[in-house]
Amino acid sequence: MSKVTPSHFDYKKPDFEPTGQPVPIPLLAIDSYASNAKGKKGLARIVKATSYSIDGFKAAYQFEAAFRQVLWLNFALLMALIFTPFDLSIKMLLIVASFLSLIVELFNTGIEASVDHASTEQHPLAKIAKDVGSAAQFLALLLLTMLWLIALSSTFL
Repeated sequence: MSKVTPSHFDYKKPDFEPTGQPVPIPLLAIDSYASNAKGKKGLARIVKATSYSIDGFKAAYQFEAAFRQVLWLNFALLMALIFTPFDLSIKMLLIVASFLSLIVELFNTGIEASVDHASTEQHPLAKIAKDVGSAAQFLALLLLTMLWLIALSSTFL
C-alpha cells in the first residue's frame, strides 16, 4: 500500500484566534483522507459503507471463532423459530435477541482487534477492555437463553 499524507496537515493553524479564544478542533476535518475515502454523499457513500460492512462480516467470520459460533447458534435458533408455534410477538422478540447477540459479538471482536493492534503486551487495561467485551457478550447470550426458555415454557408447559 502506498502511504497517504493528507494535505490538511501541511498547514498548522494557530491554537488561538486573534481574540485570544481557543480554536475548536473538528474531530473529522472536512478535507480529511477519511472523508474523501468514504465519499461525500449519495448512493456512492451508501455503496462504500455497505462494502465496509461486508468486509467487517468477512473479517469477523474468518478471524474470530466466537463470532462463527454465535452466528451458527443463532442460525440454528432462527431455523427452529420457523417450526415453533410461538405468537408473532414472541418470535419478533427472539429475533431481536438473536441479532443483539450478534451485534454485541461484533463489538467485542472490534474491541479485541483494537486492543491487540495497540499492543500485544499484557496490560491491565487491555485485560479490562477484553473482559468487559466478553461480559457484554455473556449478558447478551444469557438474555437470549432466558427468552427462549420463557417462550418454550409458556408454550409447551
